[in-house]
Parts: sequence; structure tokens; C-alpha cells
Amino acid sequence: MSMPTTLVSAGSTPPSSISSTQSSVAVPQIIPTPQTASDTGGGAIIGAIVSGAFLAAMVAGAINVWMARRKSREEERARVRDTFAAACAAYTAYREFPYAIRRRRADIPEEERVRLSESLRTVQERLSYYLAWTKAESSQVGDEYANLISEARRVAGRAMHNAWNDPPRGTDSEMNIPAEVVDMSSIAAREDQYMRAVHQHLSNLTPWWAR
Repeated sequence: MSMPTTLVSAGSTPPSSISSTQSSVAVPQIIPTPQTASDTGGGAIIGAIVSGAFLAAMVAGAINVWMARRKSREEERARVRDTFAAACAAYTAYREFPYAIRRRRADIPEEERVRLSESLRTVQERLSYYLAWTKAESSQVGDEYANLISEARRVAGRAMHNAWNDPPRGTDSEMNIPAEVVDMSSIAAREDQYMRAVHQHLSNLTPWWAR
């Protein structure tokens, strides 16, 4: 008796082979890539750079603020110093009038009276302004300046009165006015006291880093 024969067509895969092939195929899996030491170090470097840049910006900002404040204080001190000097210049202009009156021109007396009187009025206005300004800036300096101007008006004012009563100088030699004619020596002590008060006030305005 003949056995049944199973025909397998050429090119077809036997069942056993198919089963074996399917079982041997591996399903691909996504495996996360572990961080390397270089990646971690790079992040730390970036963080350090950002932190350093922030710190540098903070330091630069603080320096700019400090420099701006320093410039402002220096400018304020210079302004006060210049105004004190202008107040002293007004006083000096006032005390020169006894000499100017004596040296007035004799050929145009009316014009000279007007010129000198107007000049004196202008100086008096300046003195009134600086008397108020120095008092507002510093009570000590203001008091010393008031004392100085009071003494100047007493001494120089009397000398001006005498100069108007005397005839004008007509020769070159008469332009030399001796101290016994116009004596301003009594004002010197008030000048020193004013200057000392100004120096002390400016010293107080000077920041510690500039001393």
C-alpha cells in the first residue's frame, strides 16, 4: 500500500520553518541614551557662565551708581566753593570803592558821580544776595560773612564818605593812597574768620574717599 505524498511547492516555506523564523525576530526597543560626563560638565559650565555674567553686571551697575554719586557730590562741592568765592569777590569789590572814589576824574564830576554810584549800587545788591545765600548754605559761614560785611561797611563806608568830601586826585603821585588815608587793617581778622568757616564747611562736604 502506498503512503500519501505531501507536495511542497518550490519557493514556499515549510510550516516549521515559518514558526521558527517568527520566533527568532526581535522587536526593536528604544533605549534612552544615558547622560555622559561631558553633558553634565557642559551644563555646569553654562550655569557658571550665566552666574558670572549676572555677577559682573551687578558689580558694573554698583560701580556706575557709585561713580555717579561721587560725580554729583564733587559737582555740588565745586558749586558751593565757587559761590563762596563769588561772595568774597563781592566783598573785595565793595572795599575798593574808597580808592575808586578818590581816583575819580576831575574833568567830568557829574558823570563820575553817576558811574560810581551805579557801580556801588550793583555791588550792594550782590552783597545782599550773598548774605542771604551764605546763611542758607551754612549758618556758621553765613554768620562770619555777615560779620565781615558789617565791618567792611563800617570801615569802608566811612572811608567812602571821606573820599567824596576830598577833591579828586589830579596827578600820578596822588594815585598812591597811603594807609593813614584809607585804613582797612581792622577788617583782616574778619576775613580770616570767614575763610576758616568756608574751609571747614567745604571739608565737611568732601567725601571720605577724597580726603
